[in-house]
Amino acid sequence: MTAIRKSSLFLTGCIIVAGLASCTNTNTDGVVTTAKTVILPDSMQQYVNSRLRIYETVRLTTNLNNLTNSERKILPLLVQAAQIMDELYWKQTYPQRDSLLNTVKDERTKSFIKINYGPWDRLNDNKAFISGVGAKPDGATFYPAGMTKADLEKSTLKDKFGQYSVVKKDSTGALYTVPYHVLFAVELQKASNLLKQAALLAEDSGLKKYLNLRADALVTDDFTASDYAWLDMKNNGLDIIIGPIENYEDKVFNARAAYESYVLVKDKDWSKRLAKYVKMLPDLQKGLPVPAKYKNETPGSDSELNAYDVVYYAGDCNAGAKTIAVNLPNDEVIQQKKGTRRSQLKNAMKAKFEKILVPIAKELIDQQQISYVKFDAFFANVMFHEVAHGLGIKKTVTGKGFVKDALKEQYSWLEEGKADILGLYMVTGLLKKGELNGDIKEYYTTFMAGLLRSVRFGAADAHGQANMQCFNYFADKQAFVRTSNGTYKVDFAKFADAMNGLSNMIITLQGNGDRMAVEKARKENAVISPELKSDLERLSKKGIPVDIVFEQGVDVLGGL
Repeated sequence: MTAIRKSSLFLTGCIIVAGLASCTNTNTDGVVTTAKTVILPDSMQQYVNSRLRIYETVRLTTNLNNLTNSERKILPLLVQAAQIMDELYWKQTYPQRDSLLNTVKDERTKSFIKINYGPWDRLNDNKAFISGVGAKPDGATFYPAGMTKADLEKSTLKDKFGQYSVVKKDSTGALYTVPYHVLFAVELQKASNLLKQAALLAEDSGLKKYLNLRADALVTDDFTASDYAWLDMKNNGLDIIIGPIENYEDKVFNARAAYESYVLVKDKDWSKRLAKYVKMLPDLQKGLPVPAKYKNETPGSDSELNAYDVVYYAGDCNAGAKTIAVNLPNDEVIQQKKGTRRSQLKNAMKAKFEKILVPIAKELIDQQQISYVKFDAFFANVMFHEVAHGLGIKKTVTGKGFVKDALKEQYSWLEEGKADILGLYMVTGLLKKGELNGDIKEYYTTFMAGLLRSVRFGAADAHGQANMQCFNYFADKQAFVRTSNGTYKVDFAKFADAMNGLSNMIITLQGNGDRMAVEKARKENAVISPELKSDLERLSKKGIPVDIVFEQGVDVLGGL
């Protein structure tokens, strides 16, 4: 990691100096505070040892024989650029990484720090596992200590909710912002140069154009042209998603984006099989189970639905629970004008299915229904989750602008819940139309097993919160029952009814743009009951992993 001068450190991270931890957090009044505590010798090794076991190691590989000579030369350059995004993500989330790792002596604890990009357990509600570090800051390093939410909301800063800047405070206490491309100029220039080198080697004109434009975007924070170029690519064999993209790390306003990257190898055969589904979005939009005013928008259908082997994860997507499908770009204007690309990360998806979902099903799904848990159903449920981000509503019906802007920090978890339930709605509709093969029982039972998998991500994770709401809603509607032997059995008719009811509830909440109502729904519904908690503990006792970690990189790929 490149050394950071003290003057350039964000004020909201935890700074470890001479055995002291100085940490910031956002309290219930929205104030970013600072507290100092003493770091004790490693005293939570037992906890760390138990938590390390929740991850299963997976090697990220692909069939290199499918690559051209040019692509073999490009791939290492893309991995190097991705590794820079990983370093930038550390700076955003925990810039004192090296100080922390040098302080900690236990090697297993160091490994757990690296998995979580800091000393907080991302899959256990961000529980601190290093004594004395305090609570994880809601605003990561995006905001200065002492700033309240009201301070920023009433300020006249042009980009106070900007995606690509950090908020700082000068010596007089006045707030100002610094763009990412200024703050991280050195690292971003290196990444840009690597993409330019890759572009020189690219034979596909679409990939060449995208790499050049993305290289420029990294050093300007203007990503629009490169997003359009990315959507225009059709024949590329390699791909890279790179930059500040998702807002999950900013739990104060859900505004500022964190750096991440995926390096991808397209599975062209699978991608051809998936191409037809995006074109069906407009018809599916018309059938949504909500009043007309909540479904008047026409979803963009000039999009692609592709399958990939992912060969490198970096930054935000590699922290805690690993992403297995991607729907981008996030820009609502681009989504409405052009659509999005849904990328299914097939090798990572397969690993989660085999190593996690199947063992969960064997433990918690009723014996009469285990045979319905199928990979093709899992793949489709995950795929249509991403496609379903394009359904529903982007602008409120109450004049509050885009849903994302109206809901702020409450947006991400509800949007993930929408994608979950509308993905299931799409599956149901496509089966009825004869556009999808299989038995609805397979998709519903596999969805149920998927709920039990994802609620384990915890209340600090947007996907975990979304799945907890879905689980509790379906339980209330008796869409499944918990049998006397502690397994779950789906009622297929009631499952469909609950799907429609939850779809209506979520789209209505989004369309109204009422942030307080959404927060109330999260507090009431996105919770784990004692009974469910006990069942999930059974999975841990059985040694069933919660998620995966990767062996990845050029050395793992070999043959380049």
